[in-house]
Amino acid sequence: MRTIRFRAASARPKAAFTLVELLVVIAIIGILVGLLLPAVQAAREAARRMQCSNNMRQVALAALNYESAYKRLPASRISRTADRLGPASGISVHARLLPFMESTQVYSLINFGVEWNDPLNDAARLSSVASFRCPSDPATNIPGTAGGVNNYYVNSGTIPLWNRTTASPLPQVPDCNGVFFRDSFLKLASITDGLSTTAAICERLTGDFSQTKSTPKTDTFQPGTNAMTADEALRDCLAVDVNDLGRQGFSDIGAPWIRGYHSTTEYYHINIPNGRSCMFPPGRIMTTANSQHANLVNMALCDGSTQNVSANIDMVIYRALGTRNGGEVVNMSEVAP
Repeated sequence: MRTIRFRAASARPKAAFTLVELLVVIAIIGILVGLLLPAVQAAREAARRMQCSNNMRQVALAALNYESAYKRLPASRISRTADRLGPASGISVHARLLPFMESTQVYSLINFGVEWNDPLNDAARLSSVASFRCPSDPATNIPGTAGGVNNYYVNSGTIPLWNRTTASPLPQVPDCNGVFFRDSFLKLASITDGLSTTAAICERLTGDFSQTKSTPKTDTFQPGTNAMTADEALRDCLAVDVNDLGRQGFSDIGAPWIRGYHSTTEYYHINIPNGRSCMFPPGRIMTTANSQHANLVNMALCDGSTQNVSANIDMVIYRALGTRNGGEVVNMSEVAP
């Protein structure tokens, strides 16, 4: 009988990465992740910018619906004098737009017979309205007691005028030439420069809510001068030493939305987007639009459309967008980034 013997095959070593190969793989993965993360962040920011634009369009359309109902646009604030009782002057245009934004529940909390900071308005003041918020602004510095946040400011024009009162008549300063200001109540027909080439709303970042530190992009500074024109205001504002805390004017930027104020609901076309903001007491101001979006701000025009506006836009064009009746011709192709 023949015996068959099987010889065991020689054991073969298992394949494995060497240390050098492993390090190369890790390096390649790191490079790929490094290339991917900016793309993911850019996609997320694009989505946030689109949501911001949609929110702003909702506010702009609410203003147009208000005009359809009352045959005039709402004023940014309303005067209250000794011989004229009525709605409190400090309550914002945003408060009056709420019924046209499906926010009647918050609107019902507002008492228009008292000021914005009256205890009777605390419930409304502390309420958040999602359509007033830009998702690209984290708003991490705002104390809870400040109230609901707002990023969408209405256009007051190119004249550095905040208030004209008996105590501060400012006869040398002409009236505001924007769309929303105190007692404006404009009809659409008065926007003779064209609804599609006149700014209605633009965005602004929230502030640091601290007078003990300087944040040049969001703080409002006080040059201590008497600027009367847009050019004078811009010149004096750019000359301010922003590191001098004695020049801090206002840092509580962006809240509460119920307050009709240059640092909460109104902006000017005196400086281009992302530029500095300044105030010239008594009664003059240049609040500037800005954003966290890459080198642009979202803007809603008076026809309800929205537009990306370059932060490097030509000053002449930007100021032309800010006036309702200046007679300027704006080429919108020169506005976008």
